[in-house]
Amino acid sequence: MEEIVLLHTNDLHSHFENWPKIRRFLREKKTEQTIDKSIFTVDLGDFVDRWHPLTEATDGRANVQLMNTVNYDAATIGNNEGVGNSKSQLNALYDEANFDVLLGNLYDPTTGKRPTWTKTHKILETPSRTKLGLIALTAPFPLTYEPNGWDIRTVDEVLPALIQEVRSTCDVLVLMSHLGIDQDMKIATKYPEIDVLLGSHTHHLFRYGEKINHTQLSAAGKFGQYVGEVRIFLENGKIIETSAEALSTESFAECVEDAAEIEGYLEQGHKLLKKKKLAKLPYELSHELDSLHPVIFEALKAVKKRGQTTAAVLNTGLFLGNLPKGVVTEDNLHQLLPHPMHLIRVTLAGADMIRFIREMEKNRHFLRKFSIVGMGFRGKIFGDLVYDGISYDKATKTAYWDGQELEADKSYTITTVDHFLFIPFFPTLELAGKVEFLFPEFIRNVLGDYLRRYYPINKKA
Repeated sequence: MEEIVLLHTNDLHSHFENWPKIRRFLREKKTEQTIDKSIFTVDLGDFVDRWHPLTEATDGRANVQLMNTVNYDAATIGNNEGVGNSKSQLNALYDEANFDVLLGNLYDPTTGKRPTWTKTHKILETPSRTKLGLIALTAPFPLTYEPNGWDIRTVDEVLPALIQEVRSTCDVLVLMSHLGIDQDMKIATKYPEIDVLLGSHTHHLFRYGEKINHTQLSAAGKFGQYVGEVRIFLENGKIIETSAEALSTESFAECVEDAAEIEGYLEQGHKLLKKKKLAKLPYELSHELDSLHPVIFEALKAVKKRGQTTAAVLNTGLFLGNLPKGVVTEDNLHQLLPHPMHLIRVTLAGADMIRFIREMEKNRHFLRKFSIVGMGFRGKIFGDLVYDGISYDKATKTAYWDGQELEADKSYTITTVDHFLFIPFFPTLELAGKVEFLFPEFIRNVLGDYLRRYYPINKKA
């Protein structure tokens, strides 16, 4: 009997606090290989997340260097790699990778071909000549991939051809999925040719795996809290049994030097970002709304300018600190706004804009202290809604646009962060709005460009 062990990491999101333990575990596992037992390791995407200063300072290349230390057999990308980087940054991300990047549904619209840093599939062969075929897909978000210069395709557009291309060349077919639990369930039902489906993106956890028909599913949560393990038993190249388990990294061996290594990644990132000076402020910009100089007011001006709109709206919870008086660096800005958020420009009919404003006013008090996690948000609470170019009279329930009462039959365009589109509190944006994503900058880059222009550093200083 032959055994194949598939180990997978996923959705690390630059949470390096578990990385030393994971690295040791994966390396030690490799030493357990025998002629009848093969061990392969893959990553399912979102290893990179720009909330971490070292990731931000190196455009994710430091993450790839860490991945190189465990000699992954293959990896794919998540949305944090795909839309958290500009097209040029993503095209350079894996230049020094010692592993193959597999991806079957991302294309360059200018060439009509897949990017040169990807492969459609990979065949791994065991000492017994059993062939393991790997294919990979990432979550298709056309609203964000297309303005970032990519053509992202759906599962049903590409998966049948991938299966046809690879299935006949291997004994075991594995899908590395960064699609999410709902899509994974559908795929396992619709495409029985897939023997093993490694899942990620929605941070779901299958503690002891799941099976749909004959497809073995595995999922290992997020942030390196687990490592996924799939065991495949074969006789004469035919699968006779499979199992899966998510192994808790809390139980992995820890060394005394781990804490210093983890802290060192933070320190190195901060050091690199501090070298990049942006602007020189005449006074501190505070995250407190009732302060003398709230930073959100400068951010709203920057957002309006980038979106070329009369009005903008942001929330105070985005701002996680202050910008100091004097020289401001990219480190200050990154600590203030660590979120991988892009801006959106939304056009609404006047009646719908009024409804959007009323949605904000209705939820204002609730959101002020509301804890929110994910969907690009890297803070703690949503906070206060703050307008620029909009005002609202609660007594008469009248909305004003640049001092004039909004007219129901006119068209209005506002700029805000994409987070407003993803959370459930403002449905009018998605249901009635014409939404345009502004790429490639994050909100911190937009504010940084604004400060650089209006608060320039004295070159003689």
